[in-house]
Amino acid sequence: MLKRLLLPALSLLLAIENTDAQTPVWSTDIAPILFNNCASCHRPSGIGPFHLLTYNDAVNRASAIYSAVSTRYMPPWPPDPKFSRLAHERLLSDVEIKKIQDWVSGGKPQGDPNLAPPVPVFNPDGDLPGTPDLVSQIPTFTSTATSGDVYQCFVVPSGLGTEKFISAFEAIPGNREIVHHVLVYADTTGTCATLDSLTPGPGYVSFGGVGSNDAILLGGWVPGTQPMQMPDSFGIRIAPNADIVIQIHYPAGSSGKLDSTKIKFYFSPLPANTVRPVRIDAVLNHQGAAFCSLIPNDGLVIQANQTKMYRQESSISSLVGDITLLGVAPHMHLIGRSINAYGVHNSDTLKFIDIPSWDFSWQGFYLFRKMMKIPTGTTLYSEAFYVNTTNNPLNPSNPPQTVTAGEATTDEMMLTFFIWSYYQPGDENRYIDTSTPASVNVRSQPAYAAQELFAPYPNPAGNTVYIKYYIQSPSVVTFSLTDLQGRLIREFKQGKNATQGYHAEPVDISGIPAGMYLLQMHTPEKVLTQKLSIQH
Repeated sequence: MLKRLLLPALSLLLAIENTDAQTPVWSTDIAPILFNNCASCHRPSGIGPFHLLTYNDAVNRASAIYSAVSTRYMPPWPPDPKFSRLAHERLLSDVEIKKIQDWVSGGKPQGDPNLAPPVPVFNPDGDLPGTPDLVSQIPTFTSTATSGDVYQCFVVPSGLGTEKFISAFEAIPGNREIVHHVLVYADTTGTCATLDSLTPGPGYVSFGGVGSNDAILLGGWVPGTQPMQMPDSFGIRIAPNADIVIQIHYPAGSSGKLDSTKIKFYFSPLPANTVRPVRIDAVLNHQGAAFCSLIPNDGLVIQANQTKMYRQESSISSLVGDITLLGVAPHMHLIGRSINAYGVHNSDTLKFIDIPSWDFSWQGFYLFRKMMKIPTGTTLYSEAFYVNTTNNPLNPSNPPQTVTAGEATTDEMMLTFFIWSYYQPGDENRYIDTSTPASVNVRSQPAYAAQELFAPYPNPAGNTVYIKYYIQSPSVVTFSLTDLQGRLIREFKQGKNATQGYHAEPVDISGIPAGMYLLQMHTPEKVLTQKLSIQH
């Protein structure tokens, strides 16, 4: 009788012990994931809306973390890994996501804090070792981005008397809380310097490019990316006496904050005539030049309240010969929703990139894990989809207006920049990234996330703020405002039954002290967060 009573009890204890053993703990399972993939943005002075450096940080944001990684909304990585694998991917493996899900569902145990890895320390002066050959720094600039984003261009003379080849460069944001992304150009025409001289104060505003069709794109930076480095013997050319043009995206709500971003350039030590020049050219482009056809060939016109698909084609001419492709960088504006690029040679498809959910705020330069040989006669293709309707929550016009090609926020583009050099035998066997890619068995998120919380308007706000959000199907939503430490300040629209679609709803915030807050949208599936500045 005693044996019959003890056996079930022993089995229960063993089951509980086994469950505990299988539940991931923060110190040894979760902290390494967060430190390696999230902390570069989610840290003091980082662009992330909250920190993820301690156990308490992770526990306080557990629901948001669970939602963000389960949908692959975070870490931000727009390219579809099932289409092509790229260098330095910001992707969690399926195993890492499962660990986070099990940790949250299992009660968020801490484990032994003494076993946690050291909290990462970030060098404020960058990751590249050694002394840079050239530093281009913008004048101290006060952001003017109030209710809308600002793209400010700064012109810094290079002072180079001879041509140089960039082997690596790194952007060092002067204020990581407000620098969303950086694009770097070289201009030898003086056009950008003229635009700068016509505008009071440091720099000038330009949304799409930098205002000069002759400016040469050198590279870019977004939070979480590694410094851009060329493979050995390759380099990006800077002409003598070129101006360095630095375009910086300052997000809405950053008005009044200071920035002094700088770019550190490292030049190739090889003799100039031995460096293999790397070019960054928009081989596929909406202008429909002689070497690139646009289908339909209307110069890029998307009528109001319409969606439209475009296709581009361009062939690698025998005049150019075989080329070595190092990477690509697609570019659209705000009504663009997806874009891809690939090549076809002798019925073989060469997959470059597919971005099923285009986000202008997270555009980037994407290098391949391994260089690709593109033979003469290869046809290059790109396909892009545009949504110029009220169902596109990022549409800059309400009601929608006809959109054509151009540089302005309300204009559009369809470009794919190719990072390339002339082919040499063996290039196709050279690796740019030798790390093991994350194991991923799901596609990136669709054109719209099932639920999205957009930047509130205006930001900073006074007594009223508009909460803007999108849900793919009817859901119960609640909005809350917390301080930066996660303490609840106020709840809004508690338990509201929201219909499918885009919403922009006014909320009374009078009586809330001025300061920086976190606006959160709670649904049964996830918690989404945006920063909100209140100024009375």
